Amino acid sequence: MIKEKFSRIREWVRHYFRRWSFQFILSLSFTIAAVTGMAAVGLTLSMQHISAAEKQVASNNQLIVDQMGINLNSYLRNMMHVSDSIYYSIIKNADLQKDNIGDQMSLLYETNRDQIISVGVFAEDGKVIAAEPLNELKSTADVVHQEWFLNAENQIENLHFSTPHVENLYKDPDNQYHWVVSLSRDVELTSGGATKHGVLLVDMNFSGVEQICSKVDLGKSSYTYITDSRGEIIYHPRQELLYSNLIKENNRQEATYQDGTYTETFQNEKRLVTVKAVGYTGWKIIAVTPLASVRAGFAQFSQFALLLAAFITFLLVFVNMFISSRMATPIKRLENSVKNIENGELDESKIAVSGSYEVQHLGKTIRSMVQEMKKLMADIVQEQEAKRKSELEALQAQINPHFLYNTLDAIVWMIENDNRKDAVTMVTSLARLFRISLSKGRTIIPVADELQHVRNYLTIEKMRFKNKFEFSIEAEPETLNCSTIKLIVQPLVENAIHHGLESTDDDGKIRVHSYISGTELYIDVEDNGIGMPPEQVDALLKAGTVTVHGKGSGIGLKNVQERIQLYFGSAYGLQILSEPDEGTTVRIHLPVKPYESSAEKGGRPV
Repeated sequence: MIKEKFSRIREWVRHYFRRWSFQFILSLSFTIAAVTGMAAVGLTLSMQHISAAEKQVASNNQLIVDQMGINLNSYLRNMMHVSDSIYYSIIKNADLQKDNIGDQMSLLYETNRDQIISVGVFAEDGKVIAAEPLNELKSTADVVHQEWFLNAENQIENLHFSTPHVENLYKDPDNQYHWVVSLSRDVELTSGGATKHGVLLVDMNFSGVEQICSKVDLGKSSYTYITDSRGEIIYHPRQELLYSNLIKENNRQEATYQDGTYTETFQNEKRLVTVKAVGYTGWKIIAVTPLASVRAGFAQFSQFALLLAAFITFLLVFVNMFISSRMATPIKRLENSVKNIENGELDESKIAVSGSYEVQHLGKTIRSMVQEMKKLMADIVQEQEAKRKSELEALQAQINPHFLYNTLDAIVWMIENDNRKDAVTMVTSLARLFRISLSKGRTIIPVADELQHVRNYLTIEKMRFKNKFEFSIEAEPETLNCSTIKLIVQPLVENAIHHGLESTDDDGKIRVHSYISGTELYIDVEDNGIGMPPEQVDALLKAGTVTVHGKGSGIGLKNVQERIQLYFGSAYGLQILSEPDEGTTVRIHLPVKPYESSAEKGGRPV
């Protein structure tokens, strides 16, 4: 039993693969998952390498700033040792009233002149007690308000290091200016047994700090700089650019960091920042490395990984495209067939049936659907044609009885008045009129026949009204063979007689004119009657009910409008142009369509 089931399943799978089923083709799309997985693995490895590189850079930066801190500490301790030597070995042992400390300070200065620009001892009032190598202050030098002097007086127990500045206290005959870092401290001065406070100033040569910093090499984009505890820059490799405001530095924020390595974003740039505090001074050594430069170091590895990934991806995509094409081509053909159906091409033989079993089945189903649609559409068209024909016949049927009644009434009136000649003429015109009116059952006739019908009608009506009006019928030759609905001009002429001319005292005039403008056919019925105000015209057009009351056929503009729009569409119909005492023009608007009939071709002259 199990063996039979297995054999059946195996046969089904074999048949399934042989028919290239949609499910089988769809399963091959899992190559996308393979590409995605490979990309994820590559991205993970790349991120791990970048992370390891960042850790390595952070470790190297820490070692470098540690070594730089050791060198800077050694340099600063040497300066502090000079300050201690002057204070404890010279000043403490001297009575300024009888001892001259200048010679000893000169000797100490000469010993350390490579690192020291000047040394000086100042009294509380800022006067120079002793100084080397220069001892005469500038007239503009305001010692007591110098920052180094105030710091020493305010915190007498500490040593104070200033930010780099130009030494500008002493008169220098050579006019030399030096960048210095001032080391100041409060000292006790003995003079005649009395003790007063003073300030000891040691101006260190800033080039010593620069030499220590410039020897540090962190790489192409990395650099180190030094700030004090407030974030004021003491040394920066781009110091001139900073002072010129051409570049910015995050020194204020970074000066608040504790010792260690941090990742920050400054001016939309991510970077590693390593901080090391310098003992005794409150200075901080800060190493900066842009992360972009770290990641750039792995560009070669990344290029190799990308090339390998691109090659594997190309293979997978190639295989997937090959298989996908086998799946997509039949569906695209079927889609084009459906688009043709949407465009109205209902030819089931052009519907593609190919591809996998499911796509073939779908194509066959669409073919059956199109066949059913064609059948249903044919039934609907036939039903609509029958409905439209019955509606046209119903509207047409309204005209003949009313007109016949009115005309026979006129003939009876003539016979009663012994006017047999006119009665014969009217009967003859009536016969011709009905011959055209019948038109062998056709609803569409040429314009020539419609105008002939109107001529017969006007002849009858002119006799009835005892020549009270004149009429003219004008037709451009190219309009005579155009198609029109029969009996649409006669109701308009009838309205003109019974409503436009009946109340006027002057001789009436009716003009029927057919012409073509562009691609449109127009037939105007004009009278010189009483006309209508604009509001009445608008009411007639909007209400759509303009049935004639009283004399006439009783068939008004509404009937004509409905018949035109029922056959030709809502874009066509009637337009009324009228003003009081100026007459009325009713314009018929039709498309230009040549008339063709097996029974009659062309039109008759009018």
